[in-house]
Amino acid sequence: MKQGYIYIMTNKKNGTLYVGVTSNLVQRIYQHKNHLVDGFTKRYSLDQFVYYEQYDDIVTAIEREKQLKAGSRKKKIALIEATNPNWQDLYSAIV
Repeated sequence: MKQGYIYIMTNKKNGTLYVGVTSNLVQRIYQHKNHLVDGFTKRYSLDQFVYYEQYDDIVTAIEREKQLKAGSRKKKIALIEATNPNWQDLYSAIV
């Protein structure tokens, strides 16, 4: 079974947040950063990759994505700041 990832994109520290799920993290973040796919992240220029979690299978990642999307903004910010307090773009760490 494919690995899965959940991730959070933003446009600036404490800015608009987007939670997504993918089986190919590098490719998907590249698409967001380069505005290659129409949608929420392109519309709001969300090109900073600030948080992710890795799972052994995509089904578990999808369940986690739903959990995060249903949660509060405050909880999402707490997740980001627990591992990335300066809201650094993490893309160079995964390529």
